Amino acid sequence: MSERPSDGAAAESEEPGIEPEVVIPLTPSDIDAEPVRPRRGRLPGQLSALMSAANQRGDLIGVIRKARENLPGDPAFGDPLSVSGPGSARAVARAADKIVGDSPSAARELGLGALQVWQAMLERVGKGRGPQDITIMFTDLVAFSSWSLAAGDEATLELLRRVAKAIEPPIVDRGGSVVKRMGDGVMAVFPSADRAVRAAVAAKENLTAVAVDGYKPQMRMGLHTGSPREIGGDWLGVDVTIAARVMEAGGNGNTMMSAATLDALDPETLEELGFGVRPYRRSFFAAPLSGVPEDLRIFRLEAE
Repeated sequence: MSERPSDGAAAESEEPGIEPEVVIPLTPSDIDAEPVRPRRGRLPGQLSALMSAANQRGDLIGVIRKARENLPGDPAFGDPLSVSGPGSARAVARAADKIVGDSPSAARELGLGALQVWQAMLERVGKGRGPQDITIMFTDLVAFSSWSLAAGDEATLELLRRVAKAIEPPIVDRGGSVVKRMGDGVMAVFPSADRAVRAAVAAKENLTAVAVDGYKPQMRMGLHTGSPREIGGDWLGVDVTIAARVMEAGGNGNTMMSAATLDALDPETLEELGFGVRPYRRSFFAAPLSGVPEDLRIFRLEAE
């Protein structure tokens, strides 16, 4: 009867150079692990798309915009002609535009509503005004929109370039600063009323030499002196709104100024320029100016 070889003998009988097979046992955690299941519910991309769609809904935007009429402050906040009310103005509104964009949306209306209330609170406690008086200028081309629709993009851009070359150098040369361009108009500020009036007269003179495709632009201007608050290179306050509304009173190409600007003028300035002023009287059929004091007096600048 043969004997079974011992483990040592078996090891000695294996062929040299061949290593024994190594088996790694599975751990309980490997055996009991549950399979990964797909996540339920909407994916982040789908939620983002739904929120974006709701943000652009016209009915929702309209509801929020309507609600803003019951908030403190000017519900026209966001109007490009008014920083306190497009765009423009838009001192802090410009910062909001960088976040939510300047196209109609629910988020934008909510943001403007918050800024509207914020400014109303500043004005109420007397912090909406700046430390010194400046003169604000607004300009606007008469009948520009109807002409540009017929003239086309190329002619429109050419006209805007020529207008800018005509009116902006006189502003800068007289110590003014162009705050922003708003399509066919600009907003500028000056350290004094005299500089603003001299710039307005020079700009209008330069504009007489501009013509594109038979269209000779007429520009209305508005000047108002007050103490708005500067925020981030823009200006915020009731005085900015007043300047914009004074410009609106310019009709078919007149230069208008508030009584505050007229009072701030050196008496010799108008005489040197060969101009005088006449009180502005609103037509019976004209709509009243909104967002301005009831006792606001406006004057029209006229060559003598």
